[in-house]
Amino acid sequence: MSLVRFSHSFPSLFDRFFDTELFDWSNKNFSDTNTTLPSVNIKEDENGFEVEMAAPGFEKKDFKIDLNNNLLTISSEKKIENETKEGQQFTRREYSYQSFSRSFTLPNLVDSEKITAKYENGILKVAIPKKEEAKPKPIKQIKIS
Repeated sequence: MSLVRFSHSFPSLFDRFFDTELFDWSNKNFSDTNTTLPSVNIKEDENGFEVEMAAPGFEKKDFKIDLNNNLLTISSEKKIENETKEGQQFTRREYSYQSFSRSFTLPNLVDSEKITAKYENGILKVAIPKKEEAKPKPIKQIKIS
């Protein structure tokens, strides 16, 4: 157990683990196919972390989530068909998540056996619970004998 406490002026332990992706992306908003990467929010509370990925227009079968040691990878190989109708063309096309991959290194304090995911209303949510020993303990009064 560590007695070090981080203030809000420094990145949290969670930020330091999740902020680094597997590759050094020169522009984190684009994938290898030059399409935009879905935006990600990461939340933390005393019980765990939640990764929210905005991916409207997908179905849950389009996602693949892998955990290899402490590396969580969310990817998709969605095939986009030609959506234009005859006589129609795009003058600008900004949203197209054809295939992407986002990887996050998980801290050792997570319980990787209990990670769950659900996709609804265009948001993929991955719940990453903390191990019991990593959760904050209530204040305990110690009797003096």
